[in-house]
Amino acid sequence: MSWIISAEHIRQADGPRVGGKGLALALLARGGFAVPKTLCVTSETYQEYVSRTGLRERIILELNRKAFKDMRWEEIWDCATRIRNMFLRKPIPDEISNQLKDAIHSAFKGKAVVVRSSAPEEDDAASSFAGLHESYVNIQGTDAILEHIAKVWASLWSDAALLYRQEIGLDVKKSAMAVVIQEIVVGDKSGVAFSKSPNDTSQGVIESVYGLNQGLVDGTVEPDRWILDRRKKTIISHTPAERKHWMIAAESGVQLVALPEKMTHLPPLNTNEACHVFELALKAEKYFKSPQDLEWTYRKRDLVVLQSRPITTLSPQKNGDKRSWYLSLHRSFENLKLLRQKIEHQLIPAMITAADVLACQELTELSDQELAVEINRRWKINQKWTNIYWEEFIPYAHGVRLFGQIYNDAVHPEDPYEFIDLLTRTEMASLERNQMLADLASEVRNHPALAKALSAGQTEGLDPQFLEAVDRFVEKFGDLTCAVTGGTQCEQAPGSLYKILLEMAAHTPSETGRQTSKNKDALQEKFLSIFEGEKKKTAVELLDLARSSYQLRDDDNIYLGRIESQLLAAVREARQRIDAYHHRQSNKKIAAELIQVVENLDHRPQFQPPHKQTPDDGFVIQARQLIGQPAGPGLAKGPARVIQHTADLADFKYGEILICDAVDPNMTFVVPLAAGVVERRGGMLIHGAIIAREYGLPCVTGIPDATTLIRNGDEVTVDGYLGIVTIGSSEL
Repeated sequence: MSWIISAEHIRQADGPRVGGKGLALALLARGGFAVPKTLCVTSETYQEYVSRTGLRERIILELNRKAFKDMRWEEIWDCATRIRNMFLRKPIPDEISNQLKDAIHSAFKGKAVVVRSSAPEEDDAASSFAGLHESYVNIQGTDAILEHIAKVWASLWSDAALLYRQEIGLDVKKSAMAVVIQEIVVGDKSGVAFSKSPNDTSQGVIESVYGLNQGLVDGTVEPDRWILDRRKKTIISHTPAERKHWMIAAESGVQLVALPEKMTHLPPLNTNEACHVFELALKAEKYFKSPQDLEWTYRKRDLVVLQSRPITTLSPQKNGDKRSWYLSLHRSFENLKLLRQKIEHQLIPAMITAADVLACQELTELSDQELAVEINRRWKINQKWTNIYWEEFIPYAHGVRLFGQIYNDAVHPEDPYEFIDLLTRTEMASLERNQMLADLASEVRNHPALAKALSAGQTEGLDPQFLEAVDRFVEKFGDLTCAVTGGTQCEQAPGSLYKILLEMAAHTPSETGRQTSKNKDALQEKFLSIFEGEKKKTAVELLDLARSSYQLRDDDNIYLGRIESQLLAAVREARQRIDAYHHRQSNKKIAAELIQVVENLDHRPQFQPPHKQTPDDGFVIQARQLIGQPAGPGLAKGPARVIQHTADLADFKYGEILICDAVDPNMTFVVPLAAGVVERRGGMLIHGAIIAREYGLPCVTGIPDATTLIRNGDEVTVDGYLGIVTIGSSEL
């Protein structure tokens, strides 16, 4: 069987074998369009590869850990990471690789190429996978090209591609991937052209940048934009970009560099060139009999078509379509560096200041009307920062994912999450809180009289220094009764902090808790030693950014919680006044405004309510083994402590297994007491998984109905390697 086919031999009937991109390029070449020399690795090659290597069964196993429709996007990313690592570690069988090598060497004879995805369902009239599968630019050497073919195959199972397939109803088990290999065209200016604008069907659109198209596609280089009249074929408007950088071919791959000063003042295209590009797009539309999204480049005076696909965004998206938001989470390295500067130097300081200013205000001194106004003001402040959290902080978490992909691509580790070991031991706010608790617990442990007084609930006459330390903790992190950081007495249980301190004091701190991985330095050296020169410098920068992203993934909720706690404090003050007015049967008119603002407040706590327990109808099904996502390596056994309410945390005992809907950063103070962590919510980068790895605890996430299938006191075994939770006796 032929595993690879040249463009001139591709016919219309070969569409399922070569995919939308491969077929379009072959048809363009046959229609007289200038296109680069092209080979296509068929979808049958992919099918043979996954069959011979046993990957097909392993992929299906990963996809069936949990019903796909029930997976959160974080779980989908974890699944995609595990599958991608399988492709990196399974070499292409010799019979296939030898044929591919011969064809590649004969066609390109050592020239640099672009390796692009071309899934059979990609770029057809009903759906477009643009941007979801991988493309690699300026790849040199036959072995490197084969490696990148495997990476393109793996991108069939990327998180974004999996989500898209689910939404448009494709069968993930039958999906396949062809790969296009093109000779690279190093253009002076490049871009995309829409023969029909998605916003106005009477117009067309051109976007262009200097250098390679990669900068425009991944969003790191802002393009100039032209709007054109489709009927007259003339330019309606030109919107210039702030031209600072361009993407150029490096020794291997691509590199973002400063644009020469003389080019920053000139648009990439002149009027004649823009019109020429638009005429080419209209020609492609006529040829394919549908509006086209054309990718092109100018090499000196030659205009070359790199690819063409139907425009599928002319039809409105379905209600509830989250793809645009989900794809926005995938950021380039350059984009993440800019986002880091904004978060660390602007947003976090402003967030801390906002919480501090609110905390300094004495609510009891406000009149009822002033308090009502203040509650509305605090709600708006909280909403503002919640929006910033989703728009800025959540996308920054992609720094960890980007590092993980690059680490796995370079190292090919057996454990696809090995890279996480390089990110732990960051100075997280929740770990700072836990260290303050540990210091207070040490005081209690070393002073039996103090422990005795706290156990008896006698807090008067305690050591002033100890009480001052407690006050400092409460001022910064709250009294541990609230689901948000900084809150106090949300459950009307002021003794919660002391109960936790007594439990921590009763046990000597574990030597294994929050230990630095013995292999951390070795892993870092192994990773960095793969790169040289500028690439090594970039790898160091990426590792530093990933550590910052990993830390913020936990810290952001701590900072947000401090602001939310000030809103809750104002609401609590209003409710206390309302209760007092009703108790006295007076001032009801005065209370009316407070009642209205509290009842109409569009505010919900950020933690999810626990799942309701199934009513006891006399028939009980006891689960034995639950399958989830492996999120923290290790094995542990202990009695279950199911957390249904924030107040339940105060009863947590040393050596118990923490079972919850989700470990919010504001409740991770009990993790040092736990032997393991089990969560309903899934993902390697959710807060419970992050804090569990910091303390070296086994963790399994993504267990549906964990808080109902597991009951308080059940003996639970947590296998963080395989993602399995066993209920009942089990030998470790």
